[in-house]
Amino acid sequence: MKKAIPVIIAIVLICVVLGVSFGKTILERYSYGHEKADLNAYFDIYSASEVPVILQDTRIEEKGSMKDGHVYFPLSTVKKLFTDRFYYDYNENLLLYTNAVTTVRSEVGSSSYTQSGANVDFGHVISYEEGGSLFISIDYIKKFVNFSYELFEDPYHMQLYTEWGTKDVAAIKKPTAVRWRAGVKSEILTEVEEGDIVELLEPLDDWMKVKTKDGFIGYLEQKFLKDETTEAETPVTEVAPENFKSLNLNKKINLVWHNMEYVQGASELYAACAKVKSVNVISPTWFWLSDNEGNFDNVASAEYVDAAHAMGMDVWGLVANFHSYTDVNTEAVLTYTSKREHLVSGLVEAALQYKLDGINVDFESVPPSTGDAYIQFIRELSLACHENNLVLSVDNYVPTEYTAFYNRKEQGIFADYVIIMGYDEHYAGSDAGSVSSMPWMVKGIQDTVYVVPKEKVINAIPFYTRVWKTTGGEVSSEAVTMAVAADFLTRNNLTAKWDDATNQNYAEMTSGSTLYQVWMEDMESLKVRLNVIKESGIAGVAEWKLGQEIPEAWDYIEAYMQY
Repeated sequence: MKKAIPVIIAIVLICVVLGVSFGKTILERYSYGHEKADLNAYFDIYSASEVPVILQDTRIEEKGSMKDGHVYFPLSTVKKLFTDRFYYDYNENLLLYTNAVTTVRSEVGSSSYTQSGANVDFGHVISYEEGGSLFISIDYIKKFVNFSYELFEDPYHMQLYTEWGTKDVAAIKKPTAVRWRAGVKSEILTEVEEGDIVELLEPLDDWMKVKTKDGFIGYLEQKFLKDETTEAETPVTEVAPENFKSLNLNKKINLVWHNMEYVQGASELYAACAKVKSVNVISPTWFWLSDNEGNFDNVASAEYVDAAHAMGMDVWGLVANFHSYTDVNTEAVLTYTSKREHLVSGLVEAALQYKLDGINVDFESVPPSTGDAYIQFIRELSLACHENNLVLSVDNYVPTEYTAFYNRKEQGIFADYVIIMGYDEHYAGSDAGSVSSMPWMVKGIQDTVYVVPKEKVINAIPFYTRVWKTTGGEVSSEAVTMAVAADFLTRNNLTAKWDDATNQNYAEMTSGSTLYQVWMEDMESLKVRLNVIKESGIAGVAEWKLGQEIPEAWDYIEAYMQY
């Protein structure tokens, strides 16, 4: 027995050691960690000026910048999070914001702004340029946009709300830690006290993803939560809704463009409109940019306007950014505020001089880099037109990804009519095809009314087609009138057949090594087009251009106007 005692003692000691070791392991595994998180790493902060942003319930990639005690956002972030209404004139060092009644302007680097002729001290720098980017004070943005924010320190981070609904919340039972990840060993982001309210984001087993009142998103154990409930968020309504003026005519529109390059009077108008029916708006191509300073050439005629009015037609003078004998850089005009102002004032002055009813803008081939300047021009022209009771209409390509920068949504806010140029699906220099196949036209209308109120949308149709020639792989075409296209079929003894893909009559022939093709604009295609426009419920139809139609076309258009 005496010999067994040391063995027993040894076994007991071994068990004790093993028990202590095992207990220590269990304790280490399941006890709470006390390591504090590196908050710079948590917020992805790489410089002291960065201000991370929690938008609603998500920390986003975009950050603010702290400068002289105020938070600023890059213009690109402002457009993404708040509004795309700010315009930066980098040539003349101006920040502009156009609302329903005026354009508010501030010099970049200044602490004041001008609104409706009055200069206002804002109290701190409104915007500054750094590293090729413009930064705007969040407090200045708040003058124009409804949102709320709260700024926290150690480190700087911001809670931002731009939308409001409901949220699930709960109270804290007793003090605990909010951790970076779900687990007792995860680093501690912040501490919460008994009675603190946290927002509940997502359950995960025994843990809950929460957001604290000071803007930390992390995890705590569900056993520390009590009194779960749903709360309604209070919207910010500091900025009143804007009432944009609209000179919509509240009637169906039938507009025809009258192309001209010299002054024409009443007799020319009467001759051109001898067989026209139900046209209530005529848009003569009277103005076009003549240089890079915002000047334009003018072939308007007061006699023409008087005659059109006597015929029951409003006159919307067209201004274009191109002409056969001018070489104008649209970007050089539109990206300078002083040049835009000169152009706008000149157009309005001409419209009043000739007693026009409106202005029609046809700016084509605008480079994407000029998109912001282009829409700012439309905003500024809209205010000037409405101050003088002039209707503003804007011509647009059928929407594509490549023309999104024309910003049809913003046009639909400021302009009275947004016109779809529903032609040139295939054009000089493209492969052979229809000038305007019906599915393509339909999609153009659908995509436009998705962002523009349909009572502001007009769809333009072609009075022309193209005769295509393909020889040895080389494709060329000639734009011809409806009558010339019909004559091409007659002269060549061709019978067009209905093409279901385009909803048009189609004909082709081979002569020698040349393939001729034509997708007809005729009474049958016109009937389908007008039915599509009728069914879409948009504001009306436009035609390019006067003189290319056959007289019978007006019978169908008149019927559309009377339905």
